[in-house]
Amino acid sequence: MVNMDKERLIEKLREEGIKEEILEAIEKIDRVNFVPESHLAEAYEDHPLSIGYGQTISQPYTVAFMLQELELKKNDKVLEIGTGSGWNAALVSYLIGEEGKVYTAEVVDELAKKAKEKLKSYKNVTVLNGDASHGLPEHAPYNKIILTAAPKKIAEEFKEQLADNGILLAPVGEYTQKLIKLVKKGKNFLETEKGDFIFVPLVSKAKNSM
Repeated sequence: MVNMDKERLIEKLREEGIKEEILEAIEKIDRVNFVPESHLAEAYEDHPLSIGYGQTISQPYTVAFMLQELELKKNDKVLEIGTGSGWNAALVSYLIGEEGKVYTAEVVDELAKKAKEKLKSYKNVTVLNGDASHGLPEHAPYNKIILTAAPKKIAEEFKEQLADNGILLAPVGEYTQKLIKLVKKGKNFLETEKGDFIFVPLVSKAKNSM
């Protein structure tokens, strides 16, 4: 199989309905910088890749689709659960601009350390090492919350930490997941399903503090 290059990947994502602003971010924030050396030849393939510790860097289409559904705007404050390699946080950082803010939490110590190094030049990104499976109340409210690992259900704390008119996006389920989009309207939530996906499970480690 011929390895896909970045231009071909972006064209494939365009054909699948991904908007230009997301494609621009993927063009600027190169996935090759966030994959392990052992997988460099597959950096532009449209499938997930292992980053060790039972975690993955998600398929480019999945990342692009979720970012599109998150409806990111300049100056948004965003909470990401599951930093992983840091690629998604870097893309969010680009899309929300310098005045925006990303708080991204990673429970696996080694991955958090690597992500902090990868993202150190991103001034609007803060990488936190610890369990944020029930959110991060100290920096709430957030305009957008994105989970890149799957809980069995969405914790109520996430809803509480979402700003009015904010959007929460999470893959929910144990084996295969439904991508759930919640839009907060006052005390109510508009919930829609955005398709079937497969994600690693959300890790909770109660003794590990932020």
